[in-house]
Amino acid sequence: MSENFHPVVTNQFVKIILPIAIPKAYTYYIPTELQGKIKKGVRVEVQFGKNRVYAGLVLEMASEAEKDTKPKPIISVIDDEPIVNEKQLQLWQWIAEYYACTIGEVMNAALPANLKLASETRILLSPVFDNNFDGLDDKEYMIAEALSIQNELSIEDVRKILEQKTVYPLINRLLEKRIVYVKEEIKTKYKPKKITCVRFAEPYASDSNTLQAAFDQCTRSTRQVEAIMAYIQLARNQEFVRKQEIYKAANVDSSVINALVKKKIFETYDKEVSRIDSYKDELSEAHELTEQQTKAIASIDTQFQEKNVVLLHGVTGSGKTRVYTELIQKTIKEGGQVLYLLPEIALTTQIINRLKVIFGDAISVYHSRLNNNERVDLWKAVLAEKSVVLGARSSLFLPYKNLQLIIIDEEHDASYKQYDPAPRYNARDAAIYYAHLTGAKVLLGTATPSLESYQNARSNKYGLVEMKERFGGMQLPEIVVVDKREELKKQTMQSHFTSVLIAELKQALENGEQVILFQNRRGYSPTMQCPDCGWHSECRNCDVSMTYHKYYGNLQCHYCGSQQNIPKECPACGSRSLNLKGYGTEKIEDELKLIFPDAQIGRMDFDTVKTKHAHARIINDFEEKRIDILVGTQMVTKGLDFDNVSIVGILSADQQLQFPDFRAGERSFQLFTQVSGRAGRKKKRGKVILQAFDVNHAVIKEVIENAYTNFFNREIFERKTFGYPPYSRLIKITLKHKKPASLNKGTQVLSDFLKAKLGSRVIGPAVPYVSRVRTYYLMDIMLKLERKVNVISHTKKLIQEATYLMQKTPDCSQVRVSVNVDPY
Repeated sequence: MSENFHPVVTNQFVKIILPIAIPKAYTYYIPTELQGKIKKGVRVEVQFGKNRVYAGLVLEMASEAEKDTKPKPIISVIDDEPIVNEKQLQLWQWIAEYYACTIGEVMNAALPANLKLASETRILLSPVFDNNFDGLDDKEYMIAEALSIQNELSIEDVRKILEQKTVYPLINRLLEKRIVYVKEEIKTKYKPKKITCVRFAEPYASDSNTLQAAFDQCTRSTRQVEAIMAYIQLARNQEFVRKQEIYKAANVDSSVINALVKKKIFETYDKEVSRIDSYKDELSEAHELTEQQTKAIASIDTQFQEKNVVLLHGVTGSGKTRVYTELIQKTIKEGGQVLYLLPEIALTTQIINRLKVIFGDAISVYHSRLNNNERVDLWKAVLAEKSVVLGARSSLFLPYKNLQLIIIDEEHDASYKQYDPAPRYNARDAAIYYAHLTGAKVLLGTATPSLESYQNARSNKYGLVEMKERFGGMQLPEIVVVDKREELKKQTMQSHFTSVLIAELKQALENGEQVILFQNRRGYSPTMQCPDCGWHSECRNCDVSMTYHKYYGNLQCHYCGSQQNIPKECPACGSRSLNLKGYGTEKIEDELKLIFPDAQIGRMDFDTVKTKHAHARIINDFEEKRIDILVGTQMVTKGLDFDNVSIVGILSADQQLQFPDFRAGERSFQLFTQVSGRAGRKKKRGKVILQAFDVNHAVIKEVIENAYTNFFNREIFERKTFGYPPYSRLIKITLKHKKPASLNKGTQVLSDFLKAKLGSRVIGPAVPYVSRVRTYYLMDIMLKLERKVNVISHTKKLIQEATYLMQKTPDCSQVRVSVNVDPY
């Protein structure tokens, strides 16, 4: 592609969002042949830099270019119609501005991978090459020969031919020898799903009277007759008939269909279909509303007339999902779209099954475990005004045309916050802003509201509806706190289980009931240690201990993913008496099998749910009582509803409470209350066994009494006293570099600049809890700001200035800076 600037033949320009981290949208001009084809929200092919081609998105039209710039032309228009709408673009711009990132980073997060076109380098045989292979080494010869056969190769093709990853040096040699040249083209990743279908060929398709002639041709083949009959039957009730359906209905194989095609009775064709699963079972009505649910819905409707956001505070098991269902049905009847947000993919499995029975194909699920083609199909379905989408935070970015209701279930959950990479947005807060743009209403639902949301409700900014009773008159579970210190003194503990918990587990198993055990640490043991010299297994890339995983038989780092073999002896002193310290879910599972050999033990953590359908399989096994005891991390705490669970065990309450974070108390209260809510849902009152060393901790007492108001009043007083959110805004700046000296120098420059402008609002710099991750050393600076829009906006500009100044400092140009607004 030519690097020369093309003379502008029109005064029309466009600002294009590129899927890269550049500060603003880039201006291009519209060549004459593309006049009238450019619309806001369509993708266009543009050149950026010397030889990179991107699929950018049209942000806005412009009458002129910026001064002293020479815009390049748009190469081509990819879409006939916009793939994003005006409101989405406004949301993207707000996220970029509020969360201090670039709009290109928001675009990257928002669009499915297959709608982001990749610039892929391809090489072609040079026209000056005369097929003289002399002077080429073996690998160069292989590529030149392949090109003489295939005309052009992608970089991936070259890797496959050579069976090696690094190919750029070799390609560079071929370029220098004038054997190949480079072609730059855009490759569309999305491929529509196509199925092979069958239909009657002419004249049978248009004239049914001629079918007898078709049957006459098949008098010698009963299977061919059966295939024709099966097709006729299937075609009566559906728009198209798949090959596979005939195979199944007539009990025939491909040879029969091929024979009918050869006789020109059938013809086959490819049809593009959606990858979104369809619901084929009968639909059913939702169960009748209770008095409490009826009152809650009436109150929500009333408050929605004055407030755009309503907080539904209902105890665990109060029937909030049934309230959501009623509101969804009402919105669908009015022709609107509904977004139902959940914090975890794990929650979608149970809830989607419930809602599918009521809404059928009107509802679809969207989350990160969908493959790229499935995501594009759902994107298109939402563009076509799909009624209900249930999903994790990324579903906020879908192209809704008539969004009227957003339900944010478990609104308190930290999983709504995106940490890395940018944009580091909170889906709950972004959804509230999006609702403001679209005119939609927002319902926040939870048993344990975040302090911010409850404070907004108390100050009358949000509406508040409370559901204080469990569905069906069920009692809240009894919570028993067991003192681990006392049990250790009396030597009554069995491994990591107190005698009280063991006794309750035995009783539950004898009664045919199920148990959930919560331990918020995966793996077998968090560290391996030498008792003689104190050595412990540490990651070579991060300043953290390597976790022992028994299933894999190795040590793993939970930060960078690196793995190491288990040492046979201490690397420091040679001692062979290495010990495992601490315990995770894998060890709990292992020890339960020894204590209860007849029980079926299951585990639900990151290691067991990596595949697309793993969540559903584990949940289904537990629902079908194929698992007696389910051990899990916080995945088991979130909104799951099991009929037969009588006991919930929290193995180490102190671990959560003692975490060095101002939200430790809030997170602990929420976690303990949520996991307790899994006990005793339908048949009888459940029991929660909470093991702790500090049994008199205020949070534990508030959990026992289910005293959210007491907890809120105490916690909000502490936040106000020390100036933490919601009475302030936090911005966390993390700097990283592979060399400590460069990092320290850059951190000093940046913090000095900010302190000169912001004074005591700047806290730090400080070495974080984990000071090195993926070979990068880290430093943190925290900004504690007043809740004033002008102060926060000004501070973000100062951060940009400070970053620019720091990266211009010698030895600091490669120091990376990440800005995390509202880092909680």
